Amino acid sequence: MFEPSDMPRVFALPPGTDFPRYLVEGIRARFAGQRPDAIAKATVIVNTARMARRVHALFDEGPATLLPRILLLGEFANTASAHLPAAAPAIRQRFELIQLVTRLLEQQPDLAARASVYDLADSLAGLFDEMAGEGVPVDVIEALDVSDQSGHWARAQSFFGIARNFLENLDSAPGQEARQRRAIETIVQSWENSPPQHPIILAGSTGSRGTMQVLMQAVASLPQGAVVLPGYDFDMPPETWDHLSDGLQSEDHPQYRFRALVNDLGMAPQDVQLWHNCTAPSAARNKLVSLALRPAPVTDQWLSEGPLLGDLVAATKDITLVEATTQREEALTIAARLRKAADEGLTCALITPDRMLTRQVTAALDRWDIVPDDSAGQPLQLSPPGRFLRHTSALLHQKLTSEALLTLLKHPLTHSGEDRGDHLRFTRDLELWMRRNGVTYPEAEKLQAWAAVRNEEISSWMAWVTACFCEAERPAKDMADLLADHLKLSENVAQGPGEGSGGLWDQPAGRSAKRLVAEVTDHAQVVGSITPADYADLFGALLSRAEVRDRDAGHPNILIWGTLEARVQGADLVILGGLNEGSWPEAPSPDPWLNRKLRHDAGLLLPERRIGLSAHDFQQAIGAPEVWITRSVRSDEAETVPSRWVNRLINLLSGLPNQSGPQALAEMKSRGNTWLSYVRAMETVPMVPAAPRPSPTPPPEARPRQLSVTEIKRLIRDPYAIYAKHVLRLRPLDPLMRTPDALLRGIIVHEILETLIKTSVADQTPVTRDQILAISETVLAQNVPWATARALWQARLDRVADHVVHGEEKRRARGEPLAFEIQAEGTIPELGFRLTAKADRVDRTETGALILYDYKTGAPPSKDEQTYFDKQLLLEAAMAEQGGFAGIDPSDVADAIYIGLGTTPKDQPAPLLETPPTKVWEEFISLIEHYLADGKGFTSRRAMRSERDESDYDQLARFGEWDATDEPTPEAMS
Repeated sequence: MFEPSDMPRVFALPPGTDFPRYLVEGIRARFAGQRPDAIAKATVIVNTARMARRVHALFDEGPATLLPRILLLGEFANTASAHLPAAAPAIRQRFELIQLVTRLLEQQPDLAARASVYDLADSLAGLFDEMAGEGVPVDVIEALDVSDQSGHWARAQSFFGIARNFLENLDSAPGQEARQRRAIETIVQSWENSPPQHPIILAGSTGSRGTMQVLMQAVASLPQGAVVLPGYDFDMPPETWDHLSDGLQSEDHPQYRFRALVNDLGMAPQDVQLWHNCTAPSAARNKLVSLALRPAPVTDQWLSEGPLLGDLVAATKDITLVEATTQREEALTIAARLRKAADEGLTCALITPDRMLTRQVTAALDRWDIVPDDSAGQPLQLSPPGRFLRHTSALLHQKLTSEALLTLLKHPLTHSGEDRGDHLRFTRDLELWMRRNGVTYPEAEKLQAWAAVRNEEISSWMAWVTACFCEAERPAKDMADLLADHLKLSENVAQGPGEGSGGLWDQPAGRSAKRLVAEVTDHAQVVGSITPADYADLFGALLSRAEVRDRDAGHPNILIWGTLEARVQGADLVILGGLNEGSWPEAPSPDPWLNRKLRHDAGLLLPERRIGLSAHDFQQAIGAPEVWITRSVRSDEAETVPSRWVNRLINLLSGLPNQSGPQALAEMKSRGNTWLSYVRAMETVPMVPAAPRPSPTPPPEARPRQLSVTEIKRLIRDPYAIYAKHVLRLRPLDPLMRTPDALLRGIIVHEILETLIKTSVADQTPVTRDQILAISETVLAQNVPWATARALWQARLDRVADHVVHGEEKRRARGEPLAFEIQAEGTIPELGFRLTAKADRVDRTETGALILYDYKTGAPPSKDEQTYFDKQLLLEAAMAEQGGFAGIDPSDVADAIYIGLGTTPKDQPAPLLETPPTKVWEEFISLIEHYLADGKGFTSRRAMRSERDESDYDQLARFGEWDATDEPTPEAMS
């Protein structure tokens, strides 16, 4: 296949070429004219399964021929690994390291949170794999000089001594990376003694890992061996290659790995040959990008080589630059272009490391029923089974709340075995009951009591609910036992009453979850004892690292690639998305074990390696036939910074006016702006006239004939709320989770004071501070399940206790308590209207007059507010004088007082002298006549105390489209 040569054979293809296609064409050309079975003796080693499938497909497209052996690197390594110990599963290694990391965190709790135990074990296992792949023994790490480093790195270094036993055990149970390295070293050593004579081609690798570098050097030196590099920059001059020799200075350059490879082979960059006599889709564009990406020390070459680039308008005519305002707009623009590509039958690939952007693009494509073929798939933790398993793991260590219960009851996998329709109906009824009754922490007794009073028989369903969800918490135990409990609970919840697991393990996501669970089950005993909270964190971390991918679901021509697939694939249109700093290139992940200098000293990979690989991905992809470069100008938090490569390209174009660089840049942006205008037009909502300020006038028979005294203030200030509640019969949905809000605080304070006064009257003893605190402690413990709220409210009652004691002395001096929480009623017979009330407390003086009291946990209404708006006590006084209180004869009202228990406690009397009860009742009758007899409209927000005040029905009234300065618009309702 190859002519004899004293020099290693290194071939390459330029950026932008369809690498698999020209790889296959080059192989065919070299075997042309040879025996048909000659090609079958060749071995082709590739680095991804996707590329292997593509190479197979390309051979199938051409004339009939025997195929070479096409192997992945792992498959090739297995040909010489029979004598090696089996590789230890990666998950087992991480479980073993959990024990080490847990002990480390116990000794150094400031290192990380306990929830990050698995993340630390995973990063440590990754470091050990890297050490094995790069051939770095632990002795090198222990010998590093950390005298001039911070204490953290010294502690991390000492930890390697703890982990030494683990590393030494790798000889008997090596990791996948270590085993592969040993297999490759065995193969290379055998080749030194007996080099194979058949062709071996290693294609598509950049040599970024130590094991691959060893193999590439060995293959290139074989008698019939060759290495084929992707995206090799044939346009870069020799003096620029010379600047790439120092890794600390140049590892972030796209061609650095190739420079390191040819150096190790004793070659010059100019010795690399073209694998196939193909032309790049745009040679002029490749030259432009090559110059733009020159290393920083030689960017002065922009001045010398820039004028030689020729007409840049022609070089960039197939590049579109999209600078969207937001990431959502960027995703929509990409999706629109992908849709057009699908209509045109083009193969279009979105390449980006930003998984948030790919999810947004996938969601945007759903409007056209297009499912892209995403090489990364979906994180298992975001799939229905992943979310379900995370929710059920939380039951093992968290007290059951209404929110957690309903989250699981409504999950699509819950009760999926049978009768799911009935299950959803029961769940809806249960939710409404819990909302109405403020059930924050559902207990088995409460749930069974609710089920018992229902007309419909649901005992079996409720027995299943209580058995699965109530008292599901577990103590610390071996992880194998916790995992078994978790899986049994999950299957019971998924199935519903009966045996089975419902649809939990169905569909691709369920099958992926089941494979992961089986792997965890096989090695769970390694972890040992673990708390349920740590187990939930560990299980969530395992789910986050697994993926779900359905190869058959995606559109064959609409592709989403990670950067690894993009290196060795081809497409008609390539979209480079998310080209902002921190996204592409990604910010280096923090390394808790070794900093940059220590990594360099140890011979490990530098963080810049990922940037260099990303730069090579960019250089390779931007050479495609048609290219889109997209970015968002703003993120959710702030303005973004363009990717360094986009910045370089823009700056180079802007600085070459004689080559039409600014014009080329303007046309690139113009093409992008055209598509942005399409998307903005698609997203533009037609102008809708603002809604008028409502003032509905329902027919007399539909108007309310009964209100409470507390609703009269609302009738005066916001009549529309009365209309919505009593005419439309709309009620705000109660919150799912009962919270320690002002309403609950008022109820609690009322109960405390009522108990306090009743006890004092029954025992004929004065009210004391100790009594108040003792009663409040009991009532709070019974009704407030939040420890923080209990402490705060207890402290607030402690502050107002003296005010209550002194105030009660004065109140007892004026009269004796007569009734508590007493109902009252007043009527307007001519209008057929009834007013109801409930007074907190009624006292009687020695003269037989009444004194009304109302407790306020907030600030009591002022005199003017009571005169014009808040007429609760005034109306109660009028009802008392009319004999409206049950069991109390008509009596004069001596006083009506709000007892304020807010931050500044004070008592606020009602203005009975200025507004006597008879006058109040006359004004009340006039008010009701306006609404019942005169047909007055129920105007929204008629006289709110403040524009900032909120009403339960503001959204219904479309407040915001109008304001208080707008005239109300009466609307006759029928």
